[in-house]
Amino acid sequence: TVADTGSGIAPELIEKIFQPFFTTKEPGKGTGLGLATVRGIMKNHGGFVEVQSQPGQGTRFRICLPAAERQLSQTTLTKAAELPAGNGELVLVVDDEEAIQHIVRATLENFGYRVISACNGVEALSVYKQNSDQIKAVILDSMMPFMDGPATLRALREIAPGLKIVGVSGLSADDGDSTGAGGVQAFLTKPYTAQELLFKLHAVLQNQ
Repeated sequence: TVADTGSGIAPELIEKIFQPFFTTKEPGKGTGLGLATVRGIMKNHGGFVEVQSQPGQGTRFRICLPAAERQLSQTTLTKAAELPAGNGELVLVVDDEEAIQHIVRATLENFGYRVISACNGVEALSVYKQNSDQIKAVILDSMMPFMDGPATLRALREIAPGLKIVGVSGLSADDGDSTGAGGVQAFLTKPYTAQELLFKLHAVLQNQ
């Protein structure tokens, strides 16, 4: 469960908040793809998201996943085996949306990674400096308050030129951070699936 005590969501907007590109933020402050990404990853795992909100009192999101079956079918086992898994690598996830942080953390931890999170670029730099000897890759959102993705990317590159970074944005790869030297090694476009996340991260980590 993820909850806050903020302004809440008007009843007529509840059905719209999971639609891609829907946002109540000011222009340039968000893509409207955060909750669409959360819903996409949850569906990918056979789950769903419930939302309860009262204007002026706050909002609560409940993430629901199916319980593991005692006897998993061969099809389920085969599909899980086809997804690349980690080997205890520590990954820094940088995103200002708490719901995405929770979902990405759960997905990565279920597939053998360790995860540490930051909600903006300023916090990400602090977390990285404290854990630079352990962090093997960064998953970096592009639109965040205080210090956005491109600025954070440049700062991380100054500290660790060879750091492996997966960029995330609601824009296409052509419109986002450039890949290659000085940029990101891979790119995820919101809304993305758990499979896309796992394959991109695995490819970046394996690329020496």
